[in-house]
Amino acid sequence: MKKVVKVENRGRKVNPNSARQIRLKELEAKRASGELKRGRPVDSNSTRQIEMQRKALNRILGTELRGRKVDPNSARQIRLAELDAKRANGELKRGRPSAISKLVDMVNNGELVNA
Repeated sequence: MKKVVKVENRGRKVNPNSARQIRLKELEAKRASGELKRGRPVDSNSTRQIEMQRKALNRILGTELRGRKVDPNSARQIRLAELDAKRANGELKRGRPSAISKLVDMVNNGELVNA
């Protein structure tokens, strides 16, 4: 059977009446009761908090807009709209153009003529 050795408290003795120990006991009591407040308090009427509430509501409703708004009159959006229109009409050629199709296009346009 093993011998059980009783371990005594080691190190420096703690003075329970010291200012630090009293403060630690108060903090532990506040922590246990839920009264311990840490960090900077939140102002519920600040611009950021109002924006966060609006975003949370939009997320719940499914209407949250993210990022910058799209300018429909920008050059890129006009180009994309033209590509979509060509795609819908079936006029848009897919993939990389081959050398033969370039020659055919040049002959059809009259750019390449055998003289």
